[in-house]
Amino acid sequence: MQAERLQLLVGGEWKESQSQDVRPTFNPAEGKAIAGVPFSTRDEVRAAVDSGAERFESWKNVPILERVQYLFRMKQVLESEAEKLAVLNTQNHGKTLEESRGDLKRTIENVDSAIAVAYTLAKGSTLDQISPGVDVSMSKEPLGVFSIVCPFNFPLMIPFWFIPYAVVLGDTVVVKPSEVTPLPMQRVAHLLQEEVKLPAGVFNMVHGGADVVEALISEPSVKGVTFVGSTPVARRVFELAGKQGKRSIVNGGAKNSVVVTPAADLDASVPAIVSSFFGNSGQRCLAGANLVAVGESEDGILPRFARASSGLRVGDGLEPGTQMGPVVSKAAKERISGYVEKGLDEGARLVADGREARVAEHPDGFYLGATVFSGVTPEMKIAKDEIFGPVASVLRVGSLDEAIEQINHATPYGNMASIFTTSGREAREFRRRVNAGNVGINVGVPAPSGYFPFGGMRDSFFGTLHPQIDSVDFFTDRKVTISRW
Repeated sequence: MQAERLQLLVGGEWKESQSQDVRPTFNPAEGKAIAGVPFSTRDEVRAAVDSGAERFESWKNVPILERVQYLFRMKQVLESEAEKLAVLNTQNHGKTLEESRGDLKRTIENVDSAIAVAYTLAKGSTLDQISPGVDVSMSKEPLGVFSIVCPFNFPLMIPFWFIPYAVVLGDTVVVKPSEVTPLPMQRVAHLLQEEVKLPAGVFNMVHGGADVVEALISEPSVKGVTFVGSTPVARRVFELAGKQGKRSIVNGGAKNSVVVTPAADLDASVPAIVSSFFGNSGQRCLAGANLVAVGESEDGILPRFARASSGLRVGDGLEPGTQMGPVVSKAAKERISGYVEKGLDEGARLVADGREARVAEHPDGFYLGATVFSGVTPEMKIAKDEIFGPVASVLRVGSLDEAIEQINHATPYGNMASIFTTSGREAREFRRRVNAGNVGINVGVPAPSGYFPFGGMRDSFFGTLHPQIDSVDFFTDRKVTISRW
């Protein structure tokens, strides 16, 4: 791939940024820069927001059935370009091609869900004759411009938790891709303009980091912001939006636990657990982080889990047979390796050391293999901190009650928790008592479909409405009309 300097999309026109702050984005499999990302100036952010605001009045008046037609075209274009987008996703992020294909499937699923929303949940309601000659109606009205801030780990799937809903409901958007993995969204932006032919100003795009996010939130025409990322940044976004009276859907970090009880079917469980911890190189908010073994189940699960994890083939995600790609950046590799050192310093035992991973064809790639610690206790940093990489901490507890107590109180997060068991009683007890927004029962990655909200509790989520189907209420407000004739 040739290195290019990315452009901004403002009012339907591609523009060169005037910013002098241009940073590289990489192909992590090769460790090579493949594009330059200009960090947009404040004036460029304002221009993008103004473009969305100018288009809003005419866009909201487009009949909703016509807006739906844009989504049908969006789905068709994404399906026809899915393989090319998956390849680009892998080249910029590092995940395997199969994982990228899964990302595109979920991306398109949310376009489907947004189409369904237009015909169902976007409806209002009426109640006639509440008094003689008096009727009441309620409609759902679009609000204006929304900023969509994208994470690095799912450059397309997560933004599409929001984009198609906002567009079909009559709002306009300014999207800020991750500065680490901006290329997939850059390509989709071209498709939305050139193939879907969204009207100029409905979809705008800027680039940058924290300063650009804060500038977007502070623009008076922006009515709300969506964000998915680490908890410290999520809390900052939520606070900024709240202080300025802006709506927000904000998902933070995670430290997810996967519980294995003596009743688990290990033959069926181990592959799902390995995928939970090391799929996407551990860089997903639903990844397993702590493997909590109840009683003697550790004796069965630990050797099988370690053996299967160590056997994962690490390499370029585009190469057939690769089971785990590189982590997203050199900084990520160094940070994750630092946590491995902390785990050793704290007295945990390395059962598998991913730092030894080497890919001969790509010596400069950002590779780490699966790392498994045993002998981990809840107070260790590797058991508490979000590492966001291919590192598994195995903890032993005496009972399911202790496992649930540990999940609910040992860390501040509440994104995901899973249990592997053949006991219906254990599964029901776990489901009812665990404080996590996404719960798996014999499922390692309990990712909700687009027609359900993506959950999250405690420091993993800020706000009231969740991504995906909850977006209907986020992107609209209720208007009540009382009439007498």
